[in-house]
Amino acid sequence: MKKGFLFILLAAGLFSTMEIALKGLSLSLAPLQLNFLRFALGGLVLLPFALKGLRGKPPLRSGDWGFLALAGFLNVVLAMSLYQVGVSRAPASVVAVVFSCNPLFVLPLAALALGEKVTGRKLASLALSLAGIGAIAWPAFTKAGGLDPAGIILTVLSAMLFAAYGVMGKAWGRRHGSLALTCLSFLLGALELLVLIGLSHFPPVATSLKTAGLGGFASIPILGGLSLSKLPIFLYIAVGITGWGYAFWFLGMEHTSAQTGSLVFLIKPALAPFLAWLILGEALGTTMALGMGLVILGASLGFLPQRQP
Repeated sequence: MKKGFLFILLAAGLFSTMEIALKGLSLSLAPLQLNFLRFALGGLVLLPFALKGLRGKPPLRSGDWGFLALAGFLNVVLAMSLYQVGVSRAPASVVAVVFSCNPLFVLPLAALALGEKVTGRKLASLALSLAGIGAIAWPAFTKAGGLDPAGIILTVLSAMLFAAYGVMGKAWGRRHGSLALTCLSFLLGALELLVLIGLSHFPPVATSLKTAGLGGFASIPILGGLSLSKLPIFLYIAVGITGWGYAFWFLGMEHTSAQTGSLVFLIKPALAPFLAWLILGEALGTTMALGMGLVILGASLGFLPQRQP
């Protein structure tokens, strides 16, 4: 159990720097391009460890590869693409806290898919966390808010998909290991993104995307925009956050539970806005501070261990 909490703390520290690091690349790289590069490299870094972890485990069958392809599509192609667009359209501190609402969706999914118990205390935490997300998102839907509502909506959708990926991964990781899940779903998801990037260069597809106002998804480059000056931050995102961050998170859940693994997103809404203020100079307004407090309170109520009488 202690080892599991250590993995969760390591994942939380890395994940808390995600939005700040992505801000440095979001203006020079297309969302799908950045996702392809970071998940492909993150998966390759973890490949030797994943292969070692598969020794002595049941052999992978066709159904396993189909599951991994689905998990990669859910996380890499859908969740993280929506998340990356959200990062480009909203402050890093706002995205960090809103994305941390994904435990709201882990609770019912873990109960249905894994049979994990949902207590009254956890249900009460949902209301507090949801109120916190509302306080943070409210300025985006007011004229004086200065926030892009689309950035908030996309981040919430990303959190929902990410929660589903986490619950799926918990079930599969029991049989084959978390590192194998992380690595192989990354590589398959990156391969699926590569297919979509290739299709974006097909003239009819590119023309249709531009006509629909989605020119940023047409003719997506592979390496274009990735300069030597951006290479260190890209390597930190791909190897540190994407590779080991996810691995630590799944290892934490493997040694505890899917709901305990959500502690990552108790630490993140407290730490990430502080780092965004310290590094990016993003201001923390009144509603932001109120929302952060409610999210942290709700997460604490629902996910911290309860003392037994």
